[in-house]
Amino acid sequence: MRKMRLCGKGYMTENSHPVTHGKPLKILSYVILCALGLVADQLTKFWAYTKLRPLGQIRLWDGVFHLTYRENTGAAFSILEGKIWFFSVVTGIIIVLICIVLGKGMLKNTVAEYSLLFVGIGGLGNLIDRIMRGFVVDMFDFTLINFAVFNVADIFITCGCALFICVFLFKKGDIFK
Repeated sequence: MRKMRLCGKGYMTENSHPVTHGKPLKILSYVILCALGLVADQLTKFWAYTKLRPLGQIRLWDGVFHLTYRENTGAAFSILEGKIWFFSVVTGIIIVLICIVLGKGMLKNTVAEYSLLFVGIGGLGNLIDRIMRGFVVDMFDFTLINFAVFNVADIFITCGCALFICVFLFKKGDIFK
């Protein structure tokens, strides 16, 4: 049985390692958010693949926002089209790195942690498509500004990156422990 004493960050074991009670809850919140994000992403892609693909497009707000079925074999804006295995490997490496950073609690800021989690969720959602289908299913189409067609995973990636950049800028880069 380990001897423990109270300290400022929780309890300390006899060899001075803090035992925190919040970490399992935070990891559980990561798992739940990841599962919910992946379910939302995969369900919308499944719907697009099975229902929208035969139609091609549904105009929700003509000239502004449409649901348009697209198969993307590249990255954002279809760059490097056809490089499925390259993107799969790079995405896998990024997801592993995110898991290490979050698992080891290497960030000081909770918003930075969740922003990385969002990037990981989006990356994993698109990785599932690349592995299972050989392409990423996209469906959200802002025709008003002639923007790229995107999906729920892309929303997670974009929001996660934007949040991380904001935290990095406003915390003046001091986000790593």
